[in-house]
Amino acid sequence: MAEAAHPRNGPLTHIRVLDLGRIMAAPWATQILADLGADVIKIERPGAGDDTRAWGPPFLKDGEGNATGESGYFLSVNRGKRSVAIDIATAEGQQQIRAIAQHCDVVIENFKVGALAKYGLDAASLRALKPSLVYCSVTGFGQDGPKCQNAAYDFAIQAMGGLMSVTGARDDEPGGGPQKVGVPIVDLMTGMYAAVASLAALARRAETGAGETIDLAMLDVAATFLANQAMNHLVSGKTPQRGGNRHPNIQPQDVFAASDGHFVLAVGNDGQFAKLCEVIGDASLAHAPRFATNAARVRANADLTALLSTAFASWKRDALVAALDAAGVPAAPINTIPQVFADPQLQHRGMLQQLLHPLAGSVPQVVSPIRLTEAPLRFDRAPPLLGQHTQEVLRELGLLAGAAS
Repeated sequence: MAEAAHPRNGPLTHIRVLDLGRIMAAPWATQILADLGADVIKIERPGAGDDTRAWGPPFLKDGEGNATGESGYFLSVNRGKRSVAIDIATAEGQQQIRAIAQHCDVVIENFKVGALAKYGLDAASLRALKPSLVYCSVTGFGQDGPKCQNAAYDFAIQAMGGLMSVTGARDDEPGGGPQKVGVPIVDLMTGMYAAVASLAALARRAETGAGETIDLAMLDVAATFLANQAMNHLVSGKTPQRGGNRHPNIQPQDVFAASDGHFVLAVGNDGQFAKLCEVIGDASLAHAPRFATNAARVRANADLTALLSTAFASWKRDALVAALDAAGVPAAPINTIPQVFADPQLQHRGMLQQLLHPLAGSVPQVVSPIRLTEAPLRFDRAPPLLGQHTQEVLRELGLLAGAAS
């Protein structure tokens, strides 16, 4: 079988996952599980596939420089999976998916609330067929509540979930106003929680034999990762405001300008602040009452920022970052994405790899950051072509009759 050419590694080689997700949140979760060795079967619409296949440009190019139709967006979230083209709207397709589910350990989906029930593919229906199944539903607002039927996208949840109220420069500063994060962070974090919840349910199933139904809402996730900003409000009664790049609780932590470019300074304690003062040639600054403690520096942040900005203006950025690194003061250049992948540390860690691809020859992939010693991960399967594994999977599971092509 074709699977023999792609032996799976990692701690989840005994797990099979049915991926009924599309776009980002659920597929991010299933890609995490695929990276960990699970056999992930992705169900896609014949002829169209996951919506993100069309979310370009850019599109992957073949050996002659022609666009393949495989978008960068799709390629970022579907590594390691097998694509099976089945029409979920037909009775035959629904029966095929139910049959596949009975060979799986986990189902992850992100349809609207109630949408899969009409096909007999909801948690209650599939877990009635296989009680040990772990079924994870990802939605914008959860399975209940006044907004549970509303559609949701990452951008909207970043707004509703409070993230944009604390992201961006102050309204009275140039360019001020609410900003979204530069990647779909709510989708990504929801995918992470979906993977964690599924693994927790599998661990419990190993002890009890019982499956689980998981209800995961993007808005809940967004509220959760407000983290220290949420607690700042809850313990003070004050509403956190946008402060640009300044940290609300620790100073000095901000973006600063050297003579030839910007960098991040991330002082985390009084000792690091003292070392910073030594680097800029003003050791006495660390002992001034208004700067001697973190709490004092937070209160006097405007004055401290002005002093540091003046001191940094005479330095070349790379020389300053190097001097701060040598002194043990956290600092970093603000890299472009190409510069990220040119970083020798990232290259040493092997975070960017080329996987064989049937149309392009190879496709670049930013692989999992997880490093396991006893069950190391291996990345052998590129994001699939639409329906690439339909015949293979249905034959493997004894379901080939009437298979979609």
